[in-house]
Amino acid sequence: MAGKQERQRRLARERYQRRMAREAERQHRTRRITQWVSGGLVVLVVAGVVAFTAVHLSGGKSAASTPSPSPSGSVPPSPSPAASPSPTPNAAGLVRCSYVPGGQAARNVGVPPRMASVKGTYQATVKTNRGPIVINLLNAKAPCTVNSFAYLATKKYFSNTHCHRLTTSGIYVLQCGDPTGTGTGGPGYTFADENLTGATYPAATVAMANTGPSTNGSQFFLVYKDTSLPPSYTPFGTIVSGLDVIKKVAAAGTASGNGDGPPKEKVVIESITIKKT
Repeated sequence: MAGKQERQRRLARERYQRRMAREAERQHRTRRITQWVSGGLVVLVVAGVVAFTAVHLSGGKSAASTPSPSPSGSVPPSPSPAASPSPTPNAAGLVRCSYVPGGQAARNVGVPPRMASVKGTYQATVKTNRGPIVINLLNAKAPCTVNSFAYLATKKYFSNTHCHRLTTSGIYVLQCGDPTGTGTGGPGYTFADENLTGATYPAATVAMANTGPSTNGSQFFLVYKDTSLPPSYTPFGTIVSGLDVIKKVAAAGTASGNGDGPPKEKVVIESITIKKT
């Protein structure tokens, strides 16, 4: 009888030990799942912070209080060209530019010539339904950018297009250059940043919009009031006449009444002409 009782006690102990082992394993799995979930939440929170920052610093149509002048929703082609802040001209004053094909062109006008000049001075006259805006182009500092802008202008890429975005809070710009009028259109190529060292954005600056480093295309913005931005947007021109045109549009606000959106008073670029001065 004693042997039988001892065997029963031993079996009971083994069942208890197995049960405790299963419970320990269950608790271990629970802790691991909790850690995964917690880690996932941390990742999601971090991702949310990054996404929020991206909306504010590298742009999107839904940007709110301090949006940056960037095309909305467009995906930069891969690879992107490397930045070229200090192009070295040859003896003829020419620099070689890299225009990387990619994406669907809003208007297919081809790709600019590969060589751009740093010599001479050039001026763009932007004829709009609100009045003319005259811009001195900075080809000595941003030759590839000016080369692209001038090429698109002569190909009538900008003709009869709407300036699709006005910001009146945080930053103060009117953004143009997308034939689709949606903020997602580009010329079917991208090119490198230029003239970023020490770049600032006072009133009358004309600079390229982008979706990140060296993703310049056709969209640009006109600064109508001193604006604080990181030096991430290639300045390539200075407004010398017509700043009042933009200020009047800005004074009317956006169509929605928010600080960022299509201007209430529609701005249509009828044409852009380029001349050497």
